[in-house]
Amino acid sequence: MKVLVTGASGMLGREVAAALSARGDEVTTLQRRPSGVSGARDVRGSVEDAAVVAAATAGQDAVVHLAAKVSFAGAPAEFERTNVGGTRILLDAARAAGARRFVFVSSPSVAHTGTSIVGEGAGRAQPDLARGSYARTKAAAELLALAADAPGFAVLAVRPHIVWGPGDTQLVQRVVDRARAGRLPRLDAGAALIDTTYVDNAVSAIVAALDRAEHAHGEAFVVTNGEPRPVYELLAAMCAAGGVPAPRWSVPGRLARAAGAAIEAVWAVRPGEDEPPMTRFLAEQLSTAHWFDLRRTREMLRWRPVVSLDEGFARLARHYGTS
Repeated sequence: MKVLVTGASGMLGREVAAALSARGDEVTTLQRRPSGVSGARDVRGSVEDAAVVAAATAGQDAVVHLAAKVSFAGAPAEFERTNVGGTRILLDAARAAGARRFVFVSSPSVAHTGTSIVGEGAGRAQPDLARGSYARTKAAAELLALAADAPGFAVLAVRPHIVWGPGDTQLVQRVVDRARAGRLPRLDAGAALIDTTYVDNAVSAIVAALDRAEHAHGEAFVVTNGEPRPVYELLAAMCAAGGVPAPRWSVPGRLARAAGAAIEAVWAVRPGEDEPPMTRFLAEQLSTAHWFDLRRTREMLRWRPVVSLDEGFARLARHYGTS
């Protein structure tokens, strides 16, 4: 196929584009920075630019949409413009170009309302109840994408949960850096049970969604390793791979959520150079159980994870040179 992959300068988008290119698909990437994907044709620009998007989608058979504004903080209008507006522009351009498949890469946070998720399926995206600007706008964009599903234009959403792996700067490197600086607490002793996804499994699920789009369209699928573990165990494994001590001090989740709200208020007036050290959403994610039932995903996408968490952590340690 001729496939457009947006957001290929990020870890997951880059690996998806590389996997498609490696199997023989003709890949075009669209992002602000070079993708670095061998064999792919780079189009530099933003999904907010209708002219750039039209040029990138011309002649494509399918689109895999990963580009998004991902942050715990920022002006709500920026999230709306990129995540919702960019998705709308891309959907319109893909249909006009005659593409027949559209995979929207979403997040389980679109259906997370602050309470525990214990063995549930995808659930409906809830923009009005989702926590934070990222989750709210991704939820709205997912609904927009699924509403575009129609004969001849198969649309589905894939929700990989907490994707990590070697070279990950969004999660693993932040965990390692904060642990090294002594700024990584355990919330409620790190006992909350959560699912995560090793990057290779997220990639294979997105590729499976692309291949199965005409059979599994019109709905959203959660993707994880299917190995829920306590938050502290996961953080400790990342720290061990990165060669730093695991977090030793614990903070009550209720206190962390209150602190997150206060930090968000300050950040809105005087934003820092990096992500805020805590937000309400982050505190909820670290202190609330969220693990999922993958049976529907496995059945409809004909997919299952192939890299275990333990193997993933071993690869992470080799990446950091600590194994």
